[in-house]
Amino acid sequence: MQTKIAVIGDRGSVLGFKAVGFDVFEADTEEPIAPRVSELAKNEYGIVFVTEELIAANPDVVEKYKDDMLPAIIPIPSRRGSLGIGMENIHKNVERAVGADIFNNG
Repeated sequence: MQTKIAVIGDRGSVLGFKAVGFDVFEADTEEPIAPRVSELAKNEYGIVFVTEELIAANPDVVEKYKDDMLPAIIPIPSRRGSLGIGMENIHKNVERAVGADIFNNG
């Protein structure tokens, strides 16, 4: 079975993902995305890319699914640039797996 992939974000940030066959869902930063992500999870989406701006406005969504196998909620930069949320999540996950902050630059 092929993994279904969705992208949620503002129109300018997500429209290009249609060209590679991802299912695209437009959402403004003020819009709650929990109902949409819940629907995608029920429909067996394996990966849900969400713009960092929406992740920042809806942190509960990442928290709800962080320990679940599916869907994987992956933050991506919007067309306005990165907020650093994706890298912050990578740092946290690596620190949890390794037991130390190997990215510490200080």
